[in-house]
Amino acid sequence: MKCVTLPGGDVVPSMGQGTWKMGERAERRSDEIAALRAGVELGMTLVDTAEMYGDGAAETLICEALGSLRDQLFLVSKAYPQNASRSRLAGACEASLKRLGTDRLDLYLLHWRGSVPLAETVEAMEALKTAGKIRHWGVSNLDTDDMDELVAAGGDGCITDQILYNLVRRGPELDLLPWLADHKMPVMAYSPVEQGRLSSHPALDEIAAEVGATPVQVALSWTLRHDGLIAIPKASSIAHVRENRAAADIVLSDADLATLDAAFSRPRDRRPLEML
Repeated sequence: MKCVTLPGGDVVPSMGQGTWKMGERAERRSDEIAALRAGVELGMTLVDTAEMYGDGAAETLICEALGSLRDQLFLVSKAYPQNASRSRLAGACEASLKRLGTDRLDLYLLHWRGSVPLAETVEAMEALKTAGKIRHWGVSNLDTDDMDELVAAGGDGCITDQILYNLVRRGPELDLLPWLADHKMPVMAYSPVEQGRLSSHPALDEIAAEVGATPVQVALSWTLRHDGLIAIPKASSIAHVRENRAAADIVLSDADLATLDAAFSRPRDRRPLEML
């Protein structure tokens, strides 16, 4: 699997593991724990979560599944926008750390933009970094104009923007992806297979048959074609984790990419950043 070098020098795999809606159903817990462990064994050591996910249930699941492997992981969590202030971010971070069973986060993100001024969030993030509670910070669901404002507010310490990006959500290609590349900020792509809805499509089915893969693997491979991009698909079973991991080894031809470009054309005009 290729890797991505973050600002500051940390090297992470180009495919990590998402955890949205994990840890919320008791009957799935053992399978989810096994899936997370299998993912780490396969090199998917970046694990993404958020305080919002099951009101902390996903963070607690990660602790149970991977607590003994903490030093192998690059742990990412996200704060609610209402918690991204001087007075509240430290408390939100401490709660996430407790649920995750760790003393630091490798990356802490503002989940989406709210009413707290970006300059105040930058200050609060930098304070957590100085205190050793987080190693890096970034944002999620911020569009190009938001990123301009963030940098102008002193946020040049931001190392990533986690966004919705996949074959049917190509709007970021028009301006946000170039902006992030120009500022040397890697992209984190969530829902890279549109929450499973890209499991079948005539173009995906055709290419999958040609390369001996599944449509999901083709869709993931398309997203991973970018340098400086980290995809974080979720998988709740070992079989699904293995399917995702194998996608990182697929190399699509120029003809394959042209077929997908025709079937999933990007918008002609700029549109607001989409989010789920």
